[in-house]
Amino acid sequence: MGMYSRKVYFKSFMKKKVFVVSIVAIILAGGLLIHAMSKSSENRYKEIPYPTPNIEPDTLNEVKGVVLHHTAEPTVERSLAILTSLEKKVSSHIVVDCDGTRYVLASPTDVTWHAGKSILNGREGCNFFTIGIEFQGNTLEAPLTQDQIDSAIEYLLPIIKQYDIPIDNIVTHEMVRKAYKKAHPKQRAYDKPDITQTEYRRFMRALREAID
Repeated sequence: MGMYSRKVYFKSFMKKKVFVVSIVAIILAGGLLIHAMSKSSENRYKEIPYPTPNIEPDTLNEVKGVVLHHTAEPTVERSLAILTSLEKKVSSHIVVDCDGTRYVLASPTDVTWHAGKSILNGREGCNFFTIGIEFQGNTLEAPLTQDQIDSAIEYLLPIIKQYDIPIDNIVTHEMVRKAYKKAHPKQRAYDKPDITQTEYRRFMRALREAID
């Protein structure tokens, strides 16, 4: 091979090398961007640890259902204070604020005190086999924000998948309380305004769409 031929070959080789390196760089950059976007979408809403002491000691939650509540309190600070108060003796797993921020009070496998006297599918004591989700605010006065719905769904989807929770096992506090009162008409069970059926149906429509 002559000197001129070697130069032409070398230039051609270098061009191909630069082209290949550029393509690889673009692919890697695209992969990193997609990864970053997927991570961002997985964590769209902020989660803030806010542990509650009000959990059942040495007991694992079976995680077979979900009970939806609203706090009926004017501020999220007030809601969190109540749900972490040793005197109040109530709690839940998360509180979803109006902007979608989730305050995580307990792990899904913890038994929290959110349902009281309750029955789901004929089984009493929903605290021991359901997760409690509290939406900040009062749905009797204002609907859930879209951020609240989206954030709660973001939280629930991996849990539903991991524990194979049937969609029909996602209910409101009022539903499990009424089931208890029907089974025990002579026992005292306090009525408590909770998430309305209108907002419950709205939430469930959005959840079904997300699952589908």
